[in-house]
Amino acid sequence: MTVGGSEDVNFCLRCGNPLVQAERFGHWRPVCPACGWIYFADPKVAAAALIQQARQILLVRRANDPQRGKWTLPAGFVDAGEDPVDAVCRECLEETGLEVRVIGLVDVLYGQEHPRGSHLFIVYRAEIMGGVLKPGDDVDEAAFFELADLPPLAFLTTRHILSQLGLDFDA
Repeated sequence: MTVGGSEDVNFCLRCGNPLVQAERFGHWRPVCPACGWIYFADPKVAAAALIQQARQILLVRRANDPQRGKWTLPAGFVDAGEDPVDAVCRECLEETGLEVRVIGLVDVLYGQEHPRGSHLFIVYRAEIMGGVLKPGDDVDEAAFFELADLPPLAFLTTRHILSQLGLDFDA
């Protein structure tokens, strides 16, 4: 059973009994009829880095679906118990080889663009502190692009963030 875009949950995590749908706290949720445990779907959270140098922006090309071969900001999921600032620094290092420092919050976006995507997307402005630009992890290319000459972009969230830099994607 799928609950609000969450993963499939069929059995109670406490006692192992099959779950049933029941109305709890104003919504239909998976509930264990044996012990009363209720499954509350948590949102998936991702963090991204907006790294700008002059009129250039750092983008990475996705090596996996969805949107394989298109470009986006360096980003990834925040692990349980991980500070989103630490997550964006970790993801930047994994995807670009660059050590970064967060210098500000750009935006927090809500909405899931694809079934495996995040529900909350936190975008930080970051600056490079060290490292060597090289693709890694789940990207096959990492490069700086002139804002006036961007490659095909993967996600609406990427377009939204870059539009805050004065780019017009409706033209």
